[in-house]
Order: sequence, then structure tokens, then C-alpha cells
Amino acid sequence: MVSRGVSLALRYASLSETLAEVRRASGVPSPPTLIWTEVAMHKLVVLYSKPADPDHFRDYYVTSHLPLVMKMPGLLAWRYSFDVAAANGQAPYFAVFEADFADAAAMAASRASPQGQRAAADVVNYATGGAVIIHYPVQDGTG
Repeated sequence: MVSRGVSLALRYASLSETLAEVRRASGVPSPPTLIWTEVAMHKLVVLYSKPADPDHFRDYYVTSHLPLVMKMPGLLAWRYSFDVAAANGQAPYFAVFEADFADAAAMAASRASPQGQRAAADVVNYATGGAVIIHYPVQDGTG
């Protein structure tokens, strides 16, 4: 007796083969196959809510905070924007920052370093609206 899961898998395989045959016969190209690779890096994202003084935020961030961030060990790349928009309605964030590290351990070591601690302690000097920090491994895909 065939289990329901195996039966569905066999039906899917049969349907996929049939669709491939129809495409070949009609000359319709097959859709691209997505190939997922290993984890490519670890990303740190900081989402800043609207501060009390947006002009001070922008000026301090660029002239004082980013130079501290650039000294963090293991930082592969970074980017930021003050032009955060929402697909619908008002954006919940004023600014965004992204940092790339080789892996989670490199990010953790960087944040724990004296340079990382100085950058973290500096946030209160401009981010009066608060900040949300998230991080995650990034999977690369090609298609």
C-alpha cells in the first residue's frame, strides 16, 4: 500500500513530466530553475524610528557614528539610507543600516570588540526615536 504523501509525490512527479513534455512539444521554454547555495554571509540590520530632531540624526550619523562603525573588525560591507519608504502607507522607520559579516561568529566578535562597543554606546547620541536591531544568515540564490 502506498502512503498518501508518496502518492501525492508520485502524482506531482507525473504531472511535472507531463508539463515538461507539453512544453517541449509546443516549443515553450521551461521556467528557470532556482539554485540555492550555502549561506553566503551574515547580515545585521538596524531600523531607526523617527527621531526628535531628524536633521541632527542625519548630521551626527554621517559625521560621527559611521566613522565608528567603519572601524569594527570583520565588517565586510555596509550601507544605509534615510529614504525609507513603505509599499503602502507611511514607513514605520526613518532610516535603515545594513552590515555584512562572513558569519554569525564574525558579527558577534565585531559587536563585542571595543570598536563595536563604542559604536553601540554611541546610538543614544542621535537615535532618540529608538532602534530595532535584527540579524540573520543570508542565502544566495541564482536563477
